[in-house]
Amino acid sequence: MNKDVIIACDFNSRADLMAFLDHFKEERPFLKIGMELFYAEGPAIVQEIKARGHKIFLDLKLHDIPNTVKKAMSVLSSLDVDLCNVHVAGTIPMMERALEGFTKKDGSRGLLIAVTQLTSTSEERMQADLLISKSLEETVLHYAQNTKIAGLDGIVCSPWEAKKVKEACGSQFLTITPGIRFDDGDAGDQVRIATPAKAKELGSDYIVVGRPITQAADPVAAYRRCLSEFLGGTAK
Repeated sequence: MNKDVIIACDFNSRADLMAFLDHFKEERPFLKIGMELFYAEGPAIVQEIKARGHKIFLDLKLHDIPNTVKKAMSVLSSLDVDLCNVHVAGTIPMMERALEGFTKKDGSRGLLIAVTQLTSTSEERMQADLLISKSLEETVLHYAQNTKIAGLDGIVCSPWEAKKVKEACGSQFLTITPGIRFDDGDAGDQVRIATPAKAKELGSDYIVVGRPITQAADPVAAYRRCLSEFLGGTAK
């Protein structure tokens, strides 16, 4: 199973994204395109970045009635993204329909994963605001098992939940983990965070890293540091 560092490109315009990508002369990093950039620039930005040779995680977190999500995923499948996601809270039938929509007529598709609880959500907020009485760990594990039942490839979770998710759902079930910070960096608005090295130790398959790279004085050096700490190797 391939592991990789995904850069969260949380920019609000094509110009800002391209200025960032121009730093990279040798590497073609795996990029996460989220709501902010996708809503600002539309599907064309995905097509342009794919043409530059980047893998793309399209992070739109779809959550609606099953039929609506299926139709939306069939549209997104035409963009040939490598990774896409929905919210587990949409329930198993919604995830099943999402998978149907994301799968092309020839049976090919990118990886489809589901969001459990955001890494900005603490157990206290989950219980007080969402009225989920179970612990955060129990909730994430239950959501992971629902995702596997629906036939999806894995989940987004905190690095601290990755090991137990693997134990519950199998080693091939993917864990994509945001909330990554360097040990000498700022946590920002994330609550459940870990360093790249710790995420590797905990069993993350992919780490999603935003501001520690995008706001670094030297983004390429920060990216290479992430690769080195997470993969134990060099940039690719």
